[in-house]
Amino acid sequence: MNWIYEPWPWYIGGPMITFIMFLLIMVGKRFGMSSNLRTICTMCGAGKKTDFFRFDWKSQRWGLVVIIGAVIGGYIGSHFLSNDLAVAINPDTIENLNTLGFESAGKTYLPTELFGNAVFFDIKGLAILIIGGIFVGFGARYANGCTSGHAISGLSNLQLPSLIAVIGFFAGGLLMIHVLFPLIF
Repeated sequence: MNWIYEPWPWYIGGPMITFIMFLLIMVGKRFGMSSNLRTICTMCGAGKKTDFFRFDWKSQRWGLVVIIGAVIGGYIGSHFLSNDLAVAINPDTIENLNTLGFESAGKTYLPTELFGNAVFFDIKGLAILIIGGIFVGFGARYANGCTSGHAISGLSNLQLPSLIAVIGFFAGGLLMIHVLFPLIF
């Protein structure tokens, strides 16, 4: 059972993702998480206020099963199939994060400085989460999909808009981590 506790290599995970993408293409479905948020909002009655949410959400129920499976799988994976709750990252990265004030780097799964309960009582931490959430939400809507949808589903369907979006995601990530992140922290 030790093999299940370790991260799986790319030559196992990659073909598994490919198989799922092949199945989705064969049944005419697209993978993505942000589209499920639209479905949930429509189910809750948002279509009464905005035309964007007026569509047949029942045709998208399969995506809600994906969300439920991701939540259940994440819970099982983190509580029963993990032997170490810290992410294995490069020691140089840990050192750089420590100099920026992230003492939990390399010791926890998520940095407690950003995701611990104390962030709700810190104006800077709370502002970072709120502004980041707005940017992610706006970006996913503006790009007509999230990173997983464009990078996995869109690229496997050879869609040019997905290639442009993925290039934008990477450029934005590089800008954030090399320019803005050190300025913020």
